[in-house]
Amino acid sequence: MTKTDFIFGTVGSPISTPRKPGGSAGAIAHSADLGLDTLELGWVHSVRVKESTCEKINAAAAKHQVSLSVHAPYFINLNAKDDEWPKSRQRLMDAAHYGNIAGATDIIFHPGSYFGSPPEDVLPLALERLSDCVDELRAAGNTVTLRPETMGKSAMLGSLEDTLQLAKEIPGVSPCIDIAHLHARPGDGSVNSYEEFDAVLKSVRAILGEKKLRELHIHISGIDYGPKGEKKHLSFKDGDLRYHDFLKALADNNCAGRLLCESPIMEEDALMIKRVWHEIQGK
Repeated sequence: MTKTDFIFGTVGSPISTPRKPGGSAGAIAHSADLGLDTLELGWVHSVRVKESTCEKINAAAAKHQVSLSVHAPYFINLNAKDDEWPKSRQRLMDAAHYGNIAGATDIIFHPGSYFGSPPEDVLPLALERLSDCVDELRAAGNTVTLRPETMGKSAMLGSLEDTLQLAKEIPGVSPCIDIAHLHARPGDGSVNSYEEFDAVLKSVRAILGEKKLRELHIHISGIDYGPKGEKKHLSFKDGDLRYHDFLKALADNNCAGRLLCESPIMEEDALMIKRVWHEIQGK
């Protein structure tokens, strides 16, 4: 991967993955066959995987040269009540532990809810809890990057500002930028122009530094939204996300990293995005 290039993949196993051999190892092999170079393992409901299975996933990723990340369970909340936090925390730590054994370098998670409180009142607790998680991982020799995802509803912890603040304050934390979520979050159709996409990337540079623009982890798709934000992910054809403008902004800011599609036709749209990116790059 050159300094201004991306690798492309899907969030979850490609839909067309054959039933045999199936599983994550099968999804990795199929991704490679499709011409995709990265895969985000979808452990979104729970982490129910054995270490022996993780070792097979790791071997398959190495064999097929597919970079891995993990999407941790949805039920994680950095702003959970004190009696609920231990279970929430364990879900994140399990994803990081088993993901590391599987060869994943990045753990994506939904950071939680404001529960009606102002973001500035929620962030101190979120910072404390996430920092503690990173400390425990590093003490265990686990080097994965934890990536809070930008969220598609304004009631959710996970604005661009939230994720950049968490990443700025805690070494070992970086944002997962879901550009469809950022487009849906305001509920008014904004964050959908070259200028707005460029401003997002310039915010990353200003707060986290130039290097982080070479290590981006991005989710992309079409999206359905209303006044309160995200409703559901769509294909690019059925959504209004100006993905070409976004890719152009990435190119103009010399960005690199991973671009992962989570549209309903994920591998089809991932390959389309890959083609458009190469056209913009003049390849």
